[in-house]
Amino acid sequence: MENIYDIAIVGAGPSGLTAALYARRAGKSVLIIEKSTFGGQITHSPRVENYPCFKELSGVELADKLVDQVLSQGAEIEMETVTGITGEGGNFTVKCENAEYGAKAVIIASGSEHRRLGLPREEELTGEGVSYCAVCDGAFYKDGVVAVIGGGNTALQEAVMLSDICKKVYVVQNLAFLTGEELLARELEKRPNVEIIFSSTVTQLLGDGSLEGIKIASPEGERELAVDGVFVAVGQKPENEPFKNVVPLDEYGYISAGESCVPENSAAGIYAAGDCRTKAVRQVTTAAADGAVAALAACRFVDSLK
Repeated sequence: MENIYDIAIVGAGPSGLTAALYARRAGKSVLIIEKSTFGGQITHSPRVENYPCFKELSGVELADKLVDQVLSQGAEIEMETVTGITGEGGNFTVKCENAEYGAKAVIIASGSEHRRLGLPREEELTGEGVSYCAVCDGAFYKDGVVAVIGGGNTALQEAVMLSDICKKVYVVQNLAFLTGEELLARELEKRPNVEIIFSSTVTQLLGDGSLEGIKIASPEGERELAVDGVFVAVGQKPENEPFKNVVPLDEYGYISAGESCVPENSAAGIYAAGDCRTKAVRQVTTAAADGAVAALAACRFVDSLK
């Protein structure tokens, strides 16, 4: 086994990086394990205007600043895919594809991914008309025409919010009914600038360089909608499968943990922070807050072992 650390952190998004910062400032040895991208989902946002202290910066810039800050504090980073966690508080083993690492405490900050439509050029147009967060990006489409894809609570909430600032909002739902709360659905149906299109799926993203419209298919045939932006709200997918033996997962795959970031009925010394846990608001600021809470709890636990 490699070195034994005070705290191992799974994930280098805003939650994991903030946890590392707090743990290092408390004098703990810290290993961050990340499988793909430093910064997590925020790196897909071309502009971030709701993070304190910064009037505007890109998600990549925010991630770079966080990584530089954490590295300057002496945290270590390994690019690895975590496959499981074994052991108990004070003696955990974080298993990866190519190595194993020991840790006295573990913070799971694995995040979640927005479910994609799975269409050609979707990745290319992300940030160029395709978005997965109306709270983050809705203001960029003020007085524009947008489409929200989905019919659940998140889609309806985002459509209501967008209808306050956009000239026209289409809601494209693949079913013949909305699956969100009835109160939300009624509120949306009252909005004169909202058009709900049932039993339809998006089949193509249109535009060169940036999004100019979408093609949708229904039992009646295909049609094109000219839109400035598309907000995909078809759910999120947490990446918690490797941890199901050490933390409880809810029916959607999120780690069952409250504001304390302590998973229910789990071994002492293991914590869940950020978008991977059950929570009402998933924003970069709430992820960072979770990181601080989890790190301070982990530091107290490590101190209690002495």
